[in-house]
Amino acid sequence: KPKKIASVSDWIPIYRKLKKRKAKPQKKPSRLNEFLASRSFFFLRWPVLIMTFTWIGFLALVYLILRLYVAFVEHSVFWRGEKKRLRNTMRSSKTYAEWVENAQKLDACLGLDKWKQIPSFYYYDYRTIRKTIEQLRKYRNPQDVHKLSIVLQNCLKSNFAGTENPLLYSQTYYGTKAIIHEYNAEVITSIDYFTDSSEVSADEKRWLFKIYSKNFGRTALCLSGGACFAFMHFGIVKALLDADLLPKIVSGTSGGGLVAALTCCRTDEELRQLLIPELALKITSCGEPFRVWFLRWWKTGARFDAVDWARKCSWFTMGATTFQEAYERTGRILNISTVPSDPHSPVILCNDTTSPDCVIWSSLLASSAVPGILEPTLNPVANLDNLNPEADIVPFSFGTKWRDGSLRTDIPIESLNTYFNAKYSIVSQVNPHISLFFYAPRGSVGRPVSRGIRIKNYGNPGKETGEGDPTGDLISSLRGGFVSVALENLVKLDITKWLKFIKSLDLLPHLMKQDWSNIWLQNFTGTVTLWPKVNLGDFPYILSDPSPERLQLMIERGERSAWPKLLFIKHRLGIERAIERGREATR
Repeated sequence: KPKKIASVSDWIPIYRKLKKRKAKPQKKPSRLNEFLASRSFFFLRWPVLIMTFTWIGFLALVYLILRLYVAFVEHSVFWRGEKKRLRNTMRSSKTYAEWVENAQKLDACLGLDKWKQIPSFYYYDYRTIRKTIEQLRKYRNPQDVHKLSIVLQNCLKSNFAGTENPLLYSQTYYGTKAIIHEYNAEVITSIDYFTDSSEVSADEKRWLFKIYSKNFGRTALCLSGGACFAFMHFGIVKALLDADLLPKIVSGTSGGGLVAALTCCRTDEELRQLLIPELALKITSCGEPFRVWFLRWWKTGARFDAVDWARKCSWFTMGATTFQEAYERTGRILNISTVPSDPHSPVILCNDTTSPDCVIWSSLLASSAVPGILEPTLNPVANLDNLNPEADIVPFSFGTKWRDGSLRTDIPIESLNTYFNAKYSIVSQVNPHISLFFYAPRGSVGRPVSRGIRIKNYGNPGKETGEGDPTGDLISSLRGGFVSVALENLVKLDITKWLKFIKSLDLLPHLMKQDWSNIWLQNFTGTVTLWPKVNLGDFPYILSDPSPERLQLMIERGERSAWPKLLFIKHRLGIERAIERGREATR
C-alpha cells in the first residue's frame, strides 16, 4: 500500500502524520473594574457588603412591622359597622356601573360629598381654573374665536393649574371637585367649537393644533413585568377597553410585554372576544414537568427553552408580525423594553420608530430573558433585501444578546416621552418586590385615607378651625397619622440610601453575568399607578400557567384595581382626544 502523505503546506510534503492542533480556549472577557482594583477593595468588599445587607434586613423588618401596625389599626378601629359593610359591597362589585354606585354610597356614608362641592384645595389653583372657565364661555362665539384660541393655548398644557394632580382624585372613592368636572367639559366643548369654526383658516388651525398637541402631550399605558402575575394586566386592558379609555401607546416589559403585544396586534373587537377565561388555554409556556425543565436548567442554566417559547409567543403576536405591521393594523404603538446583556450598554425600547422591522415575538423573548429562567437571546428583524435576500429573518444589532427589561427599565417613562411626547402615564404594577413598598400617606386615586380629621368652616379662608371640633366637616388626613408616615419615610429612605451605596461602589457581585443593583432603584410608578391585588397564596403560581378559573380571578382583580382610576383617566383622555379630532379635521 502506498504511504499516506501529509503536508504542512501545499509545497512541503512530508512522510509523517501531523497531530491536530488543539484549539486554544478563548479567554473570557475580563470583568475587572479598573477603578476598584485596590487591595483595600479586595479585602473590605465582602465585610462591608455583609454588614450593609444585615442592616438593610433589619430595616426591612422594622418597615414590615410598621406597615402591619397601620393596617391593623385601620381595619380594627376605622372599618366597622355600616362603613365596613359598604366597603365590602363596593369591593365585590361585578361591573363598573355597580362599583360607581357603591362607591358613591360609601362617600355619602363617610361624609365626603361636601368636599367635592367646595372649590378650595391646597394642591391646585382653583381661582385660575374658575377664571379660565369664564373666559372659555365668554369667547365661544364667532367674533372672539381668535381670543378663544389664545385661552386654549394657555390652558392646554399638561397638569394646567394642578388639574391633573392625583390628590384631587384621592380624597373620595369616586369623583373629584365639581369645578374640575366643569372645567373639563368646558375645555372639550371649546376645542370642538374651535375645530368647527370657519373664522380661522385651515393652515392656522393646523399650526395651532400642532402646538396644542405638543404642549398637552399624549397618554401611555405601561405594563410591568412580574412573571405570571403579569396576566392580571389582562384585566387592566379589559377595564380600559370596556370604558373606551385604552390609550394608543402601550408599553410592556417581560410578562407585561406579552399582554401589550396581544393588545397592539388585535383590534378592539378581537380583544373583546379574546379577553375571557378561555384565553388560559393559549398560555402554556410553563407546562413542562419538573424532570424536563430541571434537567435543562442543570445543563444550560435556563429553565425554559427559547425555541419553544418563540413558537408559543407567535400566537399572541399573530405570527412574525413586526412593530410597523402591528401599528398599521390596529393604530396602537407597541413598545417592548429590552436590555443588552452587557450591563454598560444602553437600553433599547423597541417600537415602530426605533425598530420598525423587528419581529415582535423575538423582542418578547429578549424582554423575558431573566437569568436562570431564559438564556439571553438575539433580536431578529424581518427580511431586508439589501442585507440578505435569501433569508426570511436576519439577526439584529450584529449579534448582540438581550435580557429582561425589568432589570433596568421596567417602566420606560422617559423613553416614551422622548419618542412619543407621552406626558401622562398609566402604570399597572404587579412586581411583588415593588408592591410591598407602596405606601400612599395622602391616599391614592380612588382610595382615600381611612383616618380623617374634622375641620369647622372648611373652605372658608380665615374661619377654619383645627382638628378636634366634632361639628366640623370630615377631611382626609395622613394614613396612619403623622408619626407613622414620618417613620415609614425615614425607614424607606434609609433602605434606598444603602441600596444606592451598594450600587455606587459596585459591591454586589454580577451573578449570572448580570448587574442586579437596579432592581429596587428604578422609577416604578406613573401619573396614575394601578396595583392589582397580590396575596401570599398567589406566590406558588408565580411560574405556573393559569387555569381558566384562575385567569378569571386574575382578570377580575385587574378590573377592580382599574375602576377607581377610570374617572381620572377619562378626564385626561377626553381633552387629548378632542385635540386629536381637531388635528385630523385640519390635515
